[in-house]
Amino acid sequence: MKPWPRTLFLLIDGVGLGADDPVRNPLRLGLCPHFALALDRWAIPLDARMGIGGLPQSASGQTALLTGINTGQLLGRHVQGFPGPSLCAPIRRRNLLRRLSRRGFKVAFANAYAVEKAEEVRLRPHHSVTTVAALSVGAIRTLSDLRRNRAVYHDLTRKTLPRPFRPISPGRAATHLMAVAKRNDFTLFEYFLPDRVGHRGGPEDLRRVLTEFDVFFKSVLRFADGKRNLLILSSDHGHIEEGGGPSHSINPVPLLALGCGADFLKRHARCITDVAPAVLRLYGARRGRSL
Repeated sequence: MKPWPRTLFLLIDGVGLGADDPVRNPLRLGLCPHFALALDRWAIPLDARMGIGGLPQSASGQTALLTGINTGQLLGRHVQGFPGPSLCAPIRRRNLLRRLSRRGFKVAFANAYAVEKAEEVRLRPHHSVTTVAALSVGAIRTLSDLRRNRAVYHDLTRKTLPRPFRPISPGRAATHLMAVAKRNDFTLFEYFLPDRVGHRGGPEDLRRVLTEFDVFFKSVLRFADGKRNLLILSSDHGHIEEGGGPSHSINPVPLLALGCGADFLKRHARCITDVAPAVLRLYGARRGRSL
């Protein structure tokens, strides 16, 4: 019986598998060579449409990734932005962090919120999918965790934080994230800037985000070198691979998996709804008894 993996799951918002054409696809402009090469070598496509029409969206897509629920068929549509009550309830019950925690595994959401107390996050009127999941297990990290380098800010570099925080390199952010992951059985980190700059940013914003992410990703790849370590990267919907703009795409999204259990994951995933069930099978019924 093999031991369960130690997983670092990167949820990258708004990245699909587009054309191998730098005129159409910014991922092929040479701005993120390490990420583009990894997609070519190790990623498989996942269907993000979930069997319904319309453009895939963040709330329904992230819920599907983290719970295995076909949210498109559940609601009859794709849901953008923050999840409403019809999605928040199943997220709380069935997200990977909660289900693994209930089996005895140590879980973490590595993103730091710009608050001093976790209760400030709970009191917000709206929560993202990942925030709902993190709240379900009390896994909110604050500025205190960031000061001790036990969390990573959403921009990687901390440049958008006020003083006394000082900017760090994307590579250093990767080091902090891997340290968090090595202290837990399953760690989730969300990077939503690709989708944000696709919607709102200009060419320089897009170049900056892809360049910084590539430095970060090149360092994070080292995590997969550990004997028990599993690195997963996936997305909720396509967007930036079509050059951004107001609309998402219907392109498949990548499932990149490297390390312990990677082949199992890729054999059992064809849609974004397949990822969470496959991860749960890797971990088994409870800590100490893995499949």
